[in-house]
Amino acid sequence: MLAVDAGNSKTDVALVGADGTVLATARGGGFQPPVVGVARAVGDLAALVEAVRERAGVTGPVSQVSAYLANADLPVEEAELAAEITSYGWARTVTVANDTFALLRTGLSDRGEPVGVAVVCGAGINCVGLGHDGRTARFPSIGRISGDWGGGGHLAEEALWWAARADDGRGEPSALAREVPAHFGLTTMPELIEALHLGRIPRERRFGLTPLLFEVAASGDAVARALVQRQAEEIALLASVALGRLDLLDEPTPLVLGGGVLAARHPLLHDELARLLAERAPKAEPRVVTEPPVLGAALHALDRAGAGAEAYERVREGFGGGGAGG
Repeated sequence: MLAVDAGNSKTDVALVGADGTVLATARGGGFQPPVVGVARAVGDLAALVEAVRERAGVTGPVSQVSAYLANADLPVEEAELAAEITSYGWARTVTVANDTFALLRTGLSDRGEPVGVAVVCGAGINCVGLGHDGRTARFPSIGRISGDWGGGGHLAEEALWWAARADDGRGEPSALAREVPAHFGLTTMPELIEALHLGRIPRERRFGLTPLLFEVAASGDAVARALVQRQAEEIALLASVALGRLDLLDEPTPLVLGGGVLAARHPLLHDELARLLAERAPKAEPRVVTEPPVLGAALHALDRAGAGAEAYERVREGFGGGGAGG
């Protein structure tokens, strides 16, 4: 079986045996069909698939492809990607879904009905949920046009925005005005603004501002703390709305948390999130998942195959994780 987790910044592919043995893995760059087109994005994925097939000595079609893909945000996008992947003939059956579902499956039990909600806060932010009888809850997660706020990329831009305004007097005083340019080896915000505008600093380096924002917040800076608290608010809001849609607020339900921002376990973020969840979704059972989401894709493939308990234990061990509770 082929398990695929394709995120905005990296793609993991694994070939897994029916007994749960991880036979081969490969990692590549980000999966961004809105930028390069569906054909090229899947073509890049194909190189990783061929690499794991060659390493495992597999020549013909496998039984299942479980592909959890970033930017598969709308049903029409999932259908287009599924058609393109199917055309390669890698497997007899193909499942395509948004990559947040891989995080959810990773954090759910390998026994019983799959019910729970997942919130990913990494480069971006998203939430999905599975309820009883196969019901789902999800959000478009396309950015500001779909009402999104947060994630590492957004927090980095907010840090820049507030630092600029703190420096020129339009905003509240904040240590960000000093620490943000210092992060890039500069002295002042005007120097940094010029360097960013003229392209002397690559855009991707802005992501390094997210850990800095949390450091400044931990020092007590009011502006930085407000941003971290707002992020906690958004995570709690996504979770509580999804749980409400699925009628799960009144029963103990796994709440799977993942992505780089949440996996870093910043105390201010997690303490505020715990407080908000206690108010809005007191029966939710938060759990931070740090295993690679490709594990969730592999678990889904085993689900489809009707695998036994030993296969689930073996594949979790293969990706460095323990068994899921419940």
